[in-house]
Order: sequence, then C-alpha cells, then structure tokens
Amino acid sequence: MRASFVFSEVLTGLRRNITMTIAMIITTAVSLATLGGGLLVVKTIDTMKNNFMADVEVTVFLTEDINANDKSCATPLCQQLRSEIESNQGVQSVIFENRDVAFERFKKIFQSQPELVGLARPESLPASFRVKLKDPSRGAVIVEELTGKPGVSKVDDQKVFLDRFFGLLNTGRDLAFAAALVMAIAALLLIANTIQVSAFTRRTEVGIMRLVGATRWYTQLPFLLEAVVAGAIGAVLAVGLLLVLKLGFLDSALGIVPVIPQISILDVFFPVAPILLAVSVLISAITGYVTLRLYVRQ
Repeated sequence: MRASFVFSEVLTGLRRNITMTIAMIITTAVSLATLGGGLLVVKTIDTMKNNFMADVEVTVFLTEDINANDKSCATPLCQQLRSEIESNQGVQSVIFENRDVAFERFKKIFQSQPELVGLARPESLPASFRVKLKDPSRGAVIVEELTGKPGVSKVDDQKVFLDRFFGLLNTGRDLAFAAALVMAIAALLLIANTIQVSAFTRRTEVGIMRLVGATRWYTQLPFLLEAVVAGAIGAVLAVGLLLVLKLGFLDSALGIVPVIPQISILDVFFPVAPILLAVSVLISAITGYVTLRLYVRQ
C-alpha cells in the first residue's frame, strides 16, 4: 500500500467536505475541552483533599468573658476546658488562640484582599481552641461532646465545610462530564455523517479501484484516517482552549479564593492533553470503522 496515495486521499477528503470537516473539528474540540475541564476539576479536588484533610481541625469558640479578660487561657474555666479537651483520646493537639492572634492569622489568610482586612477588627474574632484530631472523620463526636459546656460559645467542625465545598466542586465536575457527553454524541454523529458524505462523493473512484483488485481495507482506510486526523486536530484545539481558559480567566479567578490551588500549565499538558488525544483518536477510529462497515458497501 502506497503511503503517498493514502495521504493524498485523506487531504482530498478533508478539503472536499471542508465545511463539515470544520464543524466536526470544532464540535470535537469543544467536547474534549469540556472533558478536560472536568479532569482538571477532579485533579483540583484531589489536590485540595491532600492539602486540607490532614489539617482539618475542630474550632471551639469561647464565650465573651474569656475573650475579653483572658488572653493566655489562665483562668480556671479556660484551663479546665482545655484539660477536658486534651484528655480526649481522639485529640492529637490543642492550641489556644486569643482574639489578637486570631486577627493576625485572619490578616495573613486574606492578605490578598485588603478591603476585607480593613473592615475587620480584633473584637470581631473570638478566642478559640484549635483542636486537631487523630482521625478527622471523628469531628462530629467532638462537636457533640463540647457543645453547651461552660465557656464554650460554639463548636465548628471544618470537615463539614470542606465536605460541602467538595460537594459543590463535584457537582461542577459532573456537569462538565454531562456536557462533554452531549457534545461527544454530536461529534460522533458529525464524524459518521462526514464519512458517509465523503464516501458518497468518491463512490466512482472507489468502485474503479475495487474493479482493478483493490481490497476493501485499502479503499476504506483514507476515510478512516480522515476521521482520525480531524479528531486529533480537535484534541489539539481543545488543549489550546484549556490553556486560553487558564491564562485568561482561571488564574485571576482562583487567585481571589486562596484555598483553591492554582492550575499549572503542566496540569493541562499532563495528564490531560494525552488523555484528550487518546480519547479523540480512539473514538474517531471506532466511529469511522463502524460507519464504514454499516453504510459503505464498496
């Protein structure tokens, strides 16, 4: 089989049905970019879980009398409460944080938002015990034990907030995958239709080739490669769309929310780009092969 002939036939087919080819490439690129966005969300969730779950704490906010009069947890009430928390077998460490220290930590966390820091005052941040657990999943038990005790104003389990936050991210991931599936179906239909039209416009050439002894595989390979080439171009465009989205929007948007890790260019190129290319080539090849077997009889 002459490679030059097959290559020329592929280019001829792509040029002959240029509008359908462009539509197929664009649809494939959008569906793959949506899939890539979902993959990036999955990677972001995994990174955040690794970063935060090990440091999940239960925060025990103290009442106003301790906030105003006890900056070192020296009063009997504060010391007794601390001893009760430290004696719990599920507790790994306890750190007392007065309102001044809490304010300094607040300023450090939100240093990228000076307007918010300017509105805050030390009096608005209560003293607290930051309780780190041996097993972060046991936070609800600690909350139940400490709620309502003398000196305790409120008990918050950070894991509850993280679970809700991860739930929102998971919803975004699921929506991205659903949109990618819808777009992928549209791309598959376009690929199948493009191959049928391409085969129909060249039916005379194919018929002559079969009469002179060309095998079915030889005559159908150019159509199959057309789908694969268009899919590969769509994958490249999808990676380009993800890079534009990252540089033009995500970098600035994620910078506003410090708890969400930034997506690097390396995250786009590996492993997302190879996955998109492999998915595109595989699906295009399978769709092209099935279409040729079902609709092309030459």
